[in-house]
Amino acid sequence: MTGAALIGYAVVAYAAVGLCVAVTFVTAGVERVLPQPMTFTPGARLALLPGAAALWPYVAIRWLRAIRRP
Repeated sequence: MTGAALIGYAVVAYAAVGLCVAVTFVTAGVERVLPQPMTFTPGARLALLPGAAALWPYVAIRWLRAIRRP
């Protein structure tokens, strides 16, 4: 396996995990992260999806901290 193939697989794995985290976050966790309760329309959730997928490590950390918060 070449180095380029390995980088390609890593990018695909990052994108796959990002998509899974983003879909789960947008459907179930976006209200939990914010300090004040808000409702989100389906359009707003759809707009958040690409950013949550790209920045999934940050999203996951914020979400876990929000879950642990009383």
